[in-house]
Amino acid sequence: QVQLVESGGGLVQAGGSLRLSCTASGRTFSWYYLGWFRQAPGKEREFVAAITRSGGRTTYADSVKGRFTISRDNGKNTVYLQMNSLQREDTAVYYCAADSRSYIVSLRGLNEYAYWGQGTQVTVSS
Repeated sequence: QVQLVESGGGLVQAGGSLRLSCTASGRTFSWYYLGWFRQAPGKEREFVAAITRSGGRTTYADSVKGRFTISRDNGKNTVYLQMNSLQREDTAVYYCAADSRSYIVSLRGLNEYAYWGQGTQVTVSS
């Protein structure tokens, strides 16, 4: 089992940047593929970005492609989400997620992740 703790959220003006971090404790961090999801008020939780165990492959939601970058540092047990050119529509609670299943997954589905952090609020003002 792995425990995930997000940090780095806050209030930012439109066009600004934030970097979210998610630090894991528990089992070997490199066993897990990792994802970021978000949930805005009144909406369902949605996929944002994900990264494979080695960091060799990433995937993004179309709404954030070119603006957000996911990365990981296996030595620090941490995954990051660099968010640039933030828009009001990016306002949400952002969640880090992890899983270690061995069969091929898309990395984009909520049901592909067993472990979740508590979330961190990102608010983008105009």
